[in-house]
Amino acid sequence: MKQIIQSFKTGETILENVPAPQVRRGTVLIQTTRSLVSIGTERMLVEFGKSNLISKARQQPDKVKQVLDKIKTDGLVPTLEAVFNKLGEPLPLGYCNVGKVIAVGDGVSEFKVGDRVASNGQHAEFVCIPKNLVSQIPNEVSDDEASFTVIGSIGLQGIRLLNPTLGETVVVIGLGLIGLLTAQLLIANGCKVVGVDIDDEKLRLGESWGIIPFNPKSGDSVKFVESLTNGTGADGVIITASAKTDEIISQAAKMSRKRGRIVLIGVIGLNISRAEFYEKELSFQVSCSYGPGRYDENYEQQGNDYPLPFVRWTEKRNFDAILQTIASGKLQVKEMITELVAIEDYKSIYSEIGSRKSIASILKYPEGNDQLPADTIVLKDVNFSSSKGVIGIIGAGNFTKMTMLPALKSSDANYKYIASASGVSGTALAHKYNFSHSTTNYQEILNDADVDLVLITTRHNKHASITAEAVMAGKHVFVEKPLALNETELVQVIDSYNKQPEPRTLTVGFNRRFSPHAIKVKEIIGNAPVNVIATMNAGFIPESVWVNAMNIGGGRIIGEACHFIDLITYFTGSNVTAVCMNAMGINPAENTDNASILLKYENGSTGVINYFANGSKAYSKERIEVYSQERTVIIDNFRVTTGFGFKGFSKLKTSLDKGHKNQFQQLIKAIKNGGPALIPLNEIINTTRASFAAIESLKTNSWVNIK
Repeated sequence: MKQIIQSFKTGETILENVPAPQVRRGTVLIQTTRSLVSIGTERMLVEFGKSNLISKARQQPDKVKQVLDKIKTDGLVPTLEAVFNKLGEPLPLGYCNVGKVIAVGDGVSEFKVGDRVASNGQHAEFVCIPKNLVSQIPNEVSDDEASFTVIGSIGLQGIRLLNPTLGETVVVIGLGLIGLLTAQLLIANGCKVVGVDIDDEKLRLGESWGIIPFNPKSGDSVKFVESLTNGTGADGVIITASAKTDEIISQAAKMSRKRGRIVLIGVIGLNISRAEFYEKELSFQVSCSYGPGRYDENYEQQGNDYPLPFVRWTEKRNFDAILQTIASGKLQVKEMITELVAIEDYKSIYSEIGSRKSIASILKYPEGNDQLPADTIVLKDVNFSSSKGVIGIIGAGNFTKMTMLPALKSSDANYKYIASASGVSGTALAHKYNFSHSTTNYQEILNDADVDLVLITTRHNKHASITAEAVMAGKHVFVEKPLALNETELVQVIDSYNKQPEPRTLTVGFNRRFSPHAIKVKEIIGNAPVNVIATMNAGFIPESVWVNAMNIGGGRIIGEACHFIDLITYFTGSNVTAVCMNAMGINPAENTDNASILLKYENGSTGVINYFANGSKAYSKERIEVYSQERTVIIDNFRVTTGFGFKGFSKLKTSLDKGHKNQFQQLIKAIKNGGPALIPLNEIINTTRASFAAIESLKTNSWVNIK
């Protein structure tokens, strides 16, 4: 299928051929008929992409600070590689989509095949959208009109925050697409509306709907509003403009009445004068997109609605309200349509998007094709039938992009498939690393006899089930940690492995044991029992991040601290027999990320894992101390290893090396030449169960023995 994407690195906008998405649980698959180009938002993205690195840095000072912090801990070269990889990500454009439902996922009862719907889907021939971001279009509303649904909801949410009443005077600053829609909705709400803009054409259009126009080029907007309100000032101001200047917020404050309300929908400078707000006791609020539910994964991705009696207007219910207002004729949108452009002619819009005067440009898509879209595309014709080490990757997220594929570059693997949920990220990586196929259907990889090795890097809750499927398909499997989130999932993997008459190798991404620093420590400490203290200065991540959800990410102990359980197991040459975990706080939750774990090993060794998220980013991220036979060795962030009391060894220095490259080189070599798994399966299972035991220990406040 065709989809419009943009490069953050160059700003180039292209019509890419990507595999169509698969319908998933809780979603609907939509064949697009129309999508609206949000000129303001998309112009900002395109112009940002075209700017140079210095300009990008100036626009994102918070990101610059993150880069500087990363340089201190990881070094210059790894940081620069991460930055350029990030800039190379493709950005799908668009968020105002209209189309026809062609497939419905499990758990969706609100829609059926054939329904006309509006959603926040992108500029693509097919989109897969969660049900809470989709609304059914009334018969009275055309596809062209319905394409204004989502952008209209942005204005509607700003109005809901302003909470205007009948007869109030409200000023809308910026009569672009959102501004004109917002002004019309305010008029429908019984308000007197002043529209401020420097474009006379937009002012004339607004005036035809009852908006009182004012062009700041012709005079002082503050005095105009004061004269219109007999010196009282506006009851409310909604800012829909996009500009870097602080003058707009100042003007909004000056034209407001005492105790007036200001709501920001657009993007402006926000150096606020305290005096202007203090003297009038003004209220100021920033509006968040389409309404309640936005950026809440539980609502948007999991499909859990907010109860209507308590949250009357969610983003989906705002979508419905806009469509009903268009159907009633109270919201006029046809007059705003400047042009209707075929998707193939997208450049006529984007090549001049920085200077376009159009209000609304709509893309139209081919219709009448009832065939389901292709979920796999061939990027180049390659015969893999006689090749070994042919790989298929399932998952195209940050780990694949930033770590796995750079590490695989020198491994001599044969790249055939990369699978991603949307098709966009996978296709971009397929082009960059010379894969022959991009797919949104990972079953294609499992069913292809050419593929020797399946590498799984999805979200954690999919690891066990896809691993089990891949094992049953007779593939060698690499799965990024963790292998499973609970005992049930782990047993599923073990059972599938045991059912195979000649099971292939199963490797989990415990890369730390493959670092030259870990290998050197293992070499010099020998086989005597050891005490190991591993400290991870993990850094804070918000509670809303999916890793913290026990049913999706498993929390950071199961999802990340397992690395150090495996590393200590590697150093001891023994399995964990018992685990005890204590966490910070009076009643710590099971997804805690501030905890200390004690490990007992069969051979008498002990391990301590301090996993802390409340430390300084200026301090090393990882530090491992090993004590044995009056000797001590310390690994500092996998850059420097220092030995104390060892004959013939005192220090090892490298660039940051956590073992990924060595791990993948050994893995591909083993797949091509044969040989045992890189990590014994019993150690993988023991480490996984030890991570479960840590959580159980926290719950029961006791030591937990490992089976």
